[in-house]
Amino acid sequence: MNEADAIDLVASAIWTVLLVSGPAVFSAMLVGIGIALFQALTQIQEMTLTFIPKIVVILVVLVFSAPFIGAQIYTFTQYVYGRIESGF
Repeated sequence: MNEADAIDLVASAIWTVLLVSGPAVFSAMLVGIGIALFQALTQIQEMTLTFIPKIVVILVVLVFSAPFIGAQIYTFTQYVYGRIESGF
């Protein structure tokens, strides 16, 4: 294994992490912006108002995106095992 193989493997791992975490992070960001706007308009500064909706939305998004997440992790695992099998 040389440096190019290691960099390729790390780049593929980082890309997989970004793809897998993307739906949850994006939905949390959208809900956070919506809640911040709501709090700014109504001047309600309740701390639990920010956490509870984010947690619920993230759990719902993870349930619906679980097949996509599993497929991405499976594809990356097959890629890594294929590289190990061929000896890099």
